[in-house]
Amino acid sequence: MPQDGRDESEALVSEVCWHYYVNEMTQAEVAKTLGLTRLRVNQAIQRAKSLGMVKVSIESPFLARIELQEEIKERFGLEKALVAPANREAYDYHVSVGAALASYLSERVAANDWKLVGVSWGMTLQSAIRRLPKQLRPDLEIVSMIGGSTKGASFNSFAIASGFAERFGANYSILAAPIYLSRDIDPNVFLAPEIFGDHFRKLSHLDAAVLVAGDVSDRSYLVSTGVPGEVSQEELIAHGAVGDVLGRFLDSEGNTIAHPLNDRTIGVDLETVKRIPEKILAAAGHHKISIIRAAMKRGLVSTLITDDVTAQLLLEAD
Repeated sequence: MPQDGRDESEALVSEVCWHYYVNEMTQAEVAKTLGLTRLRVNQAIQRAKSLGMVKVSIESPFLARIELQEEIKERFGLEKALVAPANREAYDYHVSVGAALASYLSERVAANDWKLVGVSWGMTLQSAIRRLPKQLRPDLEIVSMIGGSTKGASFNSFAIASGFAERFGANYSILAAPIYLSRDIDPNVFLAPEIFGDHFRKLSHLDAAVLVAGDVSDRSYLVSTGVPGEVSQEELIAHGAVGDVLGRFLDSEGNTIAHPLNDRTIGVDLETVKRIPEKILAAAGHHKISIIRAAMKRGLVSTLITDDVTAQLLLEAD
């Protein structure tokens, strides 16, 4: 018994917590039921926490920033906005957003609303895959939306679709092609084989698309590893590019820039993307503000997943 003479034995603490947490009684109701004061009920609850008898489990890997989410949604005409808290002292624009995307996709896949899901590729998606719990959805198919890059050491762009499929227990289809063709190859001739026809038919019937966005700098994995060597960042910027979505470079208003590189892109076209029921863009970082805004203006985003740093910058820029 405690030195102050109160009966806060484990049995009493357990009974208090059972009524409070399981039976969802108020502290006043618990006090009346057990013949205790509200102070003693509160002390018993605190004691249970200190002894580890009561543990709080936050299932979501991020805490919603409700006001920011609502303001982002209303300001940019989105169906949904999810804002994850960032570590501001050790800021990494992939980590928080990747965790938030993993949580959201896990919930949506478990709801069994989707049969065909298209995916882009990038570091944010790789971060999300690492955090996905396993499911079993053999009726679901993950479809890569663009070709890949054969360069780089941080990750395999062709493995993103299979990575999602492995976590979801789903099937997958990879677009086995480079993201950009050489200048001397006709895209229509290259895509003539029926295997590509089957793949692009799937892309026209997607239930959801998981997208990322990159700026025009070496921070972009696409720019640093996928863009052909004869095309410089300065050249793309001179044509008005602020970044890319699905390998296609856009200006600040969301228009596709008039540069030959966009015509050499192997992947779903952006007008098809606009018709997909749910378009999820996962992106964060001060350097991506312009391309995120451009993607929203183009109609490529119905659900935005970002962090609180980026959300505030988006509102300030607007």
